[in-house]
Amino acid sequence: MSSEVAARRDAKKLVRSPSGLRMVPEHRAFGSPFGLEEPQWVPDKECPRCMQCDTKFDFLTRKHHCRRCGKCFCDKCCSQKVALRRMCFVDPVRQCAECALVSHREAEFYDKQLKLLLSGATFLVTFGNSEKPDTMVCRLSSNQRYLLLDGDSRHEVEVTRIAAVQMLTEGFPPGEKDMHTYTSLPGSQPVSEGGNARATGMTLQYTAPGAEGVTQLKLTAGEDANGSRRQATAWLVAMHKK
Repeated sequence: MSSEVAARRDAKKLVRSPSGLRMVPEHRAFGSPFGLEEPQWVPDKECPRCMQCDTKFDFLTRKHHCRRCGKCFCDKCCSQKVALRRMCFVDPVRQCAECALVSHREAEFYDKQLKLLLSGATFLVTFGNSEKPDTMVCRLSSNQRYLLLDGDSRHEVEVTRIAAVQMLTEGFPPGEKDMHTYTSLPGSQPVSEGGNARATGMTLQYTAPGAEGVTQLKLTAGEDANGSRRQATAWLVAMHKK
């Protein structure tokens, strides 16, 4: 990737909307695939009452719109101001109680797991049916659109082209087989989880630009410069939560 292309991907601009200031990608095509568009607000004339507690709006009871869902609420039901990273708001914005809970959970991911994904970790990477894995550092690009793999060669996988992810785990009680946890991106939840399982790798199925069919990529936790797999394991856990 040339420095010029990288700069274009990371370019941001400040825009003002009715909900507040947002720092958005300068080029829409380079925006995060996990971003959310601002919702259409429910028109004032269509919400004479709070859409949560049914309180009637009047001169003293004013109406407020949740910046995440766009619905109309009284101040009591829409008083929280919470960071909304997926919409790129610069400052915390007003949200209803239900949306605020979701945004709080997302904020924890952005503050913790995302940093791990951006910093990357060392893996043994197997492309397709290749028998010999390559040692590479895998990380998420700063705009969250690509998985970047760097070693003797360089590869990138566009996140929106990933059809499925299979997490590989070990560490189950005696007598139980290793369980594979299946997810599909973006924004999906795991079908099953092993309580005491430890992530050891994952496989990706994705469609490469210009290629026919599905390509498979396998990542196995590798050792870093200190001979530890801890960073790779933490990266896989963060990817699972993504």
